[in-house]
Amino acid sequence: MTLKNIYTYGGEPAQRLLTVADFIGLRGTRKFTSTVPNTFEEAQACAEAGIDHLSIWDELTPTVRAAAPHIFINAALPMSQYVTKDEILRAAMKAAEAGADSIQTPRSLEVVEMLAKEGLSVQGHLGLIPRRSTQVGGLRIIGKTAKEALTLLDQFRRLEDAGAFAVEVECVASDALDAIRHHSNLVTHSIGAGPSADVVLLYLEDICGDVESPPRHARAFGDLLTIRKKLASERAKALREFRAAVVEGQFPGEEESVKMSSREFGLLKEALDKH
Repeated sequence: MTLKNIYTYGGEPAQRLLTVADFIGLRGTRKFTSTVPNTFEEAQACAEAGIDHLSIWDELTPTVRAAAPHIFINAALPMSQYVTKDEILRAAMKAAEAGADSIQTPRSLEVVEMLAKEGLSVQGHLGLIPRRSTQVGGLRIIGKTAKEALTLLDQFRRLEDAGAFAVEVECVASDALDAIRHHSNLVTHSIGAGPSADVVLLYLEDICGDVESPPRHARAFGDLLTIRKKLASERAKALREFRAAVVEGQFPGEEESVKMSSREFGLLKEALDKH
């Protein structure tokens, strides 16, 4: 894709491969990929691999933006960290100023409306919201009944009316989302909600196979867990052997030590003998 010139919410000139307008305009015509990097190196790898969209916690925005200057970034605001509307708005603007292209919140429609009215591009969160899972009886798939799917559609419409342009749909019956999305203009992001969404999201550790017990909706495309375990085993072995070598007087040895010349050592001995 061609780089597009933009200004960030903070007024800085920048370039993006995809903009909010692109996601809206291309809705239903192609699939986009999204994941969740947590470090500079991970974000850089995502950019190099051609990942379209990065979904991160707001505090990581400067780091991820530096690593992936042209990739669309969605900054999520933690529910428990920002409580009042003033705190939420301040955090959202800070993330946008740091280069986030959209702000995600699972909070009330009033919060979504407040952010949208300030000119921020807002993404909501529907389906299973893990931090509210007790309200739906635990971690489970949402929308397996017609009644629940219709309730979800109503939530889609209200979220759109509040000013959101996109929604993360988590752990929803795949056929329910496929049916609902045709009755909404929201750009849909699926995580555990099947393949019909506009954007398919999967956590980086799930993609890379770095999870002991991955969720049902995940598929590993690598095997970092085995490599990480091997690294941990090799680290522990090296530390044990280092300790044993020191205790037994085998380290440092001749190869790791530097000695004085015989002349200088002789002069040192003479001086020490005088003392």
